[in-house]
Parts: sequence; C-alpha cells; structure tokens
Amino acid sequence: MRSLARGLTLVSATALIVGNVIGTGVFVKARVMTCNVGTPGMVLLAYAVAGVFTLAGALTFAELSAMMPRAGGQYNFIGAAFGRVWAFLFGWMETLIDGAASVAAIAMVFIIFFNDLVGGALSPSEARLLTLGTLVAVTLLSLATVHANGLLATVITVLKVLLVAGIGIAAFLFSDGAWSHYAASGAAGACEGVAASARLGMTGFGAAVIGALWSYNGWAVVSFVAEEIRAPERTLPRALVAGSMLLIGLYLLANVGYFYVLSPEAVASVAATSSVAGEVLVRLLGAGGAALMSAGLMFCSFGTLHSINLTVSRVPFAMARDGLLPRTLANISPRTRVPTRAVLLLGVCSMGFTLSGTFDLLTDLIVFALLFFNGLAIAAVYVLRRKLPNVPRPYRVWGYPAVPALFLLATLYLMINTLIATPGRALAGAGIIALGLPVYAFYARRLPSVRPEDWLGEREVPETDGPQS
Repeated sequence: MRSLARGLTLVSATALIVGNVIGTGVFVKARVMTCNVGTPGMVLLAYAVAGVFTLAGALTFAELSAMMPRAGGQYNFIGAAFGRVWAFLFGWMETLIDGAASVAAIAMVFIIFFNDLVGGALSPSEARLLTLGTLVAVTLLSLATVHANGLLATVITVLKVLLVAGIGIAAFLFSDGAWSHYAASGAAGACEGVAASARLGMTGFGAAVIGALWSYNGWAVVSFVAEEIRAPERTLPRALVAGSMLLIGLYLLANVGYFYVLSPEAVASVAATSSVAGEVLVRLLGAGGAALMSAGLMFCSFGTLHSINLTVSRVPFAMARDGLLPRTLANISPRTRVPTRAVLLLGVCSMGFTLSGTFDLLTDLIVFALLFFNGLAIAAVYVLRRKLPNVPRPYRVWGYPAVPALFLLATLYLMINTLIATPGRALAGAGIIALGLPVYAFYARRLPSVRPEDWLGEREVPETDGPQS
C-alpha cells in the first residue's frame, strides 16, 4: 500500500498550528472580553489563563502524538483508549460537521471581508459564487504535495505573525496612547450585544476565558497530519509547545497594544460589526487603517481555511484505511502522496454546506460535542498509561497527572457552562453526533476487533479498486 510522505518539518508543523489558530478572534474578542471583566488587567489575565489551559492540552497531545504518530490524531487517541465506536463518532463529527461546516463558514467570512474591502459591491449571489470558487481553489491547493502545502502554510503564518505583532508594536511606536488606560474601567461602555448576565464577577470572568479560548481554538490540528511529519517523535512535541507559547505571547502583545491606544470604555463601545484591531489601525493610519484591517482579516481567514482543509481531510482517510468509511477514501496519489479522494470529500461536503446555508447553525450546535471529544482525547493519556505501560513514549507530558487534569477541569467547566447556557443546542448537537451510529454499525459489522496497541501504527489495507489518482 502507498504511504503518505513525511514532508512537514518543525517549522511547517508549527506554522500549521499558529496559522490555523490566528483567525479573527485576536482582532475582535477584546471588546466582548472587556465588557465581561471591565478592566484591561482582567482581559490580559483571561488570555493568560486560557493560554495556560491551551498549553496544558498541547503538552498532553505532545505525549499522545509522539507515541502514535498516525494520520487522524485525536481519532487514534480516542480509539486506543475508549474503543472504535467513540473514535468513529469523533471522526464522523470532525469530517462531516465540524470540518466541512467550519470550512464553509470560514470561506463565507473570507468573502465578507473581501466585500468590505471593495466597499460592499458584491450582491448575495456574487458572494455565494465567490465562496464556492474559494472552496474550489483551497481544495485544489490541498491536492498538492504536503511539502508544498507546508511551505505555503509557513509563508501565510509568518505574515499573520507579523500582522498581529505589528499591530501590538505599532500601538506603542506610532500612537499617542496612555498608560493610564490600564487603570481605567470599561464598565460604562456600550457593550452592544453582551448580556448583562455575562458582565463582571466570576460569571463574567468565565465568559472572558471562554472568549479567549475561542481565540486559541485549533491548536490540535497538527495531530491530524502526524504521519506526514518528519521525525514526529521529536517534531510533534516541539511544534505543539512552540506554537502554543508563540500564540500566548502574540495575543498578550496585541491586547496590551489595544489598551494603550484605546481606553477600556472605548474598547467596550466598539460596534459589534467592527473589530478592536480595526479601530486601533484607524487611529494609527486614518481611513487607510480600515482597508488594511479588512485585508488582514481576509488574509487570516484564508490561512485558517487552508490549514483546516489540509489537516481535517486526513481524518476520513484514516477512517477509510481502518475500514470505517469506503475504502476508496484511503486512496493515495502516486505522484503527490496525498489522500486525494479524502481531500475531495471534504471539499464537496463544504460546498454542499455553502449551498444549503446551514453551516453556521451546525457549528453552533456541536460546540458541546467538540468540548466532549477534546476532553476524551486528553483523558486518553491516563487510560493509555494504564493500558499500554510499556509502549515507548518519546515524550512524557510535563507535570503529569496535574497538567492534563488542568485541561480536563477547564473542559468540564466549559461543558457545564454550555449545557446551562444553551441546553437545547447542546442536546441537539449530541443528537447530530448520534446519527453516526447506524453508519458505524454498517461499516464495523465485519471488521475484526482491535486492541489498544493496534492504534499505534498504520494498519495495512489492500489497494482500492479502480484507477489510482
């Protein structure tokens, strides 16, 4: 059977993490978070706490990824620890709902920013066509070699880092800001669309941490392409830790810059349809700042779109190779060594969501399920240390067992908060995931049982019928 090519280096693997995570959150979340907690210091504390939670998760994934550097990442961790049915349900959700629906949503956001850049000249039908065209382009890019995509991800990430860091640094170099802003409060700000129940106190701080965690979301995608990383036992832990630390530093720098330029009340009064970073750039550059921000947001959303499309496609590939989806999806191109049919599946599904217009609803509905599966993947480190005590672990999570527990406690808090705040959506999301059970039963009925150790390496399957891509 053809194998995937190990074309990703430490730099490109780290770039996939950072490039995927830096989307729109760091540019817009300061407004809501200021309304949640009131002061700049508390906003920075919320970002730091969320960063610690993210680092705890990254350190745990470093052990699991280095131990089983197999395409699909969390799919394998969950399968080895909790069984094939849970692995399938994660893959079902990640491929057809979270992955494809998120790609569709981000492509639409990309076109929204483009429309802002051209002064709102696009009609709804033109925006829809451009969204589909964007999805076609990104899918075609993902069919290139993983080495080429790694280089592209690196270039995009370097530019993203320069944008975020540049805003933070420029705030001090080119504005007439004031350090006194850090001692002020934003409680009197307009806080458009922020519920009173999510303002100030422990509830508000919890809401701010959730907002910050959303800005960090996506750091785990590098585990999906573990089988395409050079020397994964060394590279994966380094990429996960380096990427997380870089993100924490960038986010704190950017937010320190925002509050130097704008008072907390001004930050809290930014319109819900605008971004705090955009307001800062307008102060620094005048009217040209708004256009620069639209271009920057457009660029950042495209980078996230590229990294999600590239990495998530490895989940259906891994499932098909294990016999849990049609075997044809395990096909690997002899020329590019890429799972072409799995890439095309993700592209077609995302286009379908774009045409249906249901992607925003679906991504909202599965937040609870996402938290559950993330927690399940982290909990796998405890289970596998017991089930597979003698398996080589090139990296062991620092601070075990406390560090994984920190992430699990944060996840549990967020799950409870989500269940209380939107119980209908949480239960509906669980119902959508459960729809995968009949599909699992169909594919698993003839498969042999698997042991935890079977998830550690590639399980060979025959070449798929028909011509190879």
